Amino acid sequence: MESNRYYTELAAAFVRGKLGDMPHLSSEEIMQAGIESGWRLHKFKRNAELPRVRKVLGLLRGLAPANLIDIGSGRGAFLWPLLDSFPDLSVIAIDKKPQRAFDIDAVRRGGYENLSVALADATSLCFADRSADVVTMLEVMEHLASPEKAALEAVRVARSFVVASVPSKEDDNPEHIHLFDKSKLEELFLSAGARRVKFEYVLNHIIAIAAL
Repeated sequence: MESNRYYTELAAAFVRGKLGDMPHLSSEEIMQAGIESGWRLHKFKRNAELPRVRKVLGLLRGLAPANLIDIGSGRGAFLWPLLDSFPDLSVIAIDKKPQRAFDIDAVRRGGYENLSVALADATSLCFADRSADVVTMLEVMEHLASPEKAALEAVRVARSFVVASVPSKEDDNPEHIHLFDKSKLEELFLSAGARRVKFEYVLNHIIAIAAL
């Protein structure tokens, strides 16, 4: 296994969360133990080279949040680079699928104490108003029947900024039921209560930065 192709510490934490602590083994050996137990660790492959992930990580360095809520963390395409790039950031990962939430929580149990997990829908979040400095929603809104409700909830629980990315071109993903452009995204977040919305563009994607 080429460990430099993986978020090794995150993958090892996932395995520890599943199997229990293994203090006598290196992170690479823990990963191998996970593979031998039947888990595919491909979701921990490094993917920060994705343009939208790289761009959002750069934006977050400028915003400098102390805590963050990530809505729709899924398999971790953004969550793992986020935790790797900001090891001291307090992150709440949200997903509505129980198995995905459980797998993310294994990373927490395996040693990432700054990570917590909530099982929730993007349109009905279980948090008080202004719970986190920044809320992120990457590749989420195009899947939702009610993106307006998701925007309202994201703005409600964020103190300073909401960062959202969506595809900018039609694709063949049958789960994508909305296609947004700049004007639609701006209207969505302004109607939800944002003061202003800025935009960044990367390959086939728009990133909205809504200031509150």
